[in-house]
Amino acid sequence: MPLDAKCKVCRRQGAKLFLRGERCFSPKCAMIKRPYAPGLKGKRRKRAPSEYAKSLTAKQKLKIWYGLSERQFKRYVKEILEKSRKSKESESEDANIIFIKRLESRLDSVAFRLGIVSSRALAKQLVSHGYFKVNNRFVDIPSYRVKKGDVIQIRTEKLKKKVFQNLNSSLKKQKLPDWIEFNAQTLEAKITSDPVVSPENLPSEISSIFEFYSR
Repeated sequence: MPLDAKCKVCRRQGAKLFLRGERCFSPKCAMIKRPYAPGLKGKRRKRAPSEYAKSLTAKQKLKIWYGLSERQFKRYVKEILEKSRKSKESESEDANIIFIKRLESRLDSVAFRLGIVSSRALAKQLVSHGYFKVNNRFVDIPSYRVKKGDVIQIRTEKLKKKVFQNLNSSLKKQKLPDWIEFNAQTLEAKITSDPVVSPENLPSEISSIFEFYSR
């Protein structure tokens, strides 16, 4: 996707989805310079959205946030909803937490959380190109699910690549989540617990997404 097109995605969704890495943290961010939808009609006052539109927007925001296709995202949602029904539990906060844990435990999400790349899209690309090992085994599947105790490594021969030329400074900028331990000397990361992400740090309410797919 062209860089300007990524900015338009954020403007259309009305939220900063961090699709352009470092630029999203700078004053050049499109959501700072032009915080309205693309096009001539973007500045006009809009009617209050319907409940369906709100749910649709919530779904779109989180799907784009994690860089997933509609098919992938829907599969994750249906998986969690099905588990909730089988366990005879309501689609409550527990289901919401399980859903986010599932998304955050993807290998590409973990690679992004380490701070070695500036965007989820680049993290997915590196995983697909075989830049990482999990427990000393090559893994090139972005959706690979990491678990507590897993050790993630950058393949030694890949460290010479241009994408890692500013690796040390990138690592210093990133604040690691509590569920990941990272050894800057060996460039090894260990998953110490299940992923934990505060709802305030997400662009959407998970309950709205479940409502959308439950219609």
